[in-house]
Amino acid sequence: MAAHAAEPESVVPPMPERTPKALREAIAADTPQLLADFDAHWKRAIGDMYDVGPVSAFMARWWCEYGIARDPQLNAHVTDLQHRAAEATDIAEAKALLEEVAKVRYRMRDLEPGE
Repeated sequence: MAAHAAEPESVVPPMPERTPKALREAIAADTPQLLADFDAHWKRAIGDMYDVGPVSAFMARWWCEYGIARDPQLNAHVTDLQHRAAEATDIAEAKALLEEVAKVRYRMRDLEPGE
């Protein structure tokens, strides 16, 4: 019976400063699969606007997206919950699974830079 090498602990990158530029740089470095959607959403929602009102909603959404995607285990857990909810035939089960996803997203919004 061969011994299996322990998997190295995955290091979850810290949250960046809470600015669009810092968040974009973190996404590009740590979760590049999100970058195209981030940029497209920025262009569509913010673009050349002179009203910065939509920026806070944009940042809230992408803060959570990055917070989840930067942690492979958490990302897999959320993806699993979403898939199970989509395939559920019982509405109560689907609702409970989506409520768990919402709880994870709610916790992400409270993350501070460096966490």
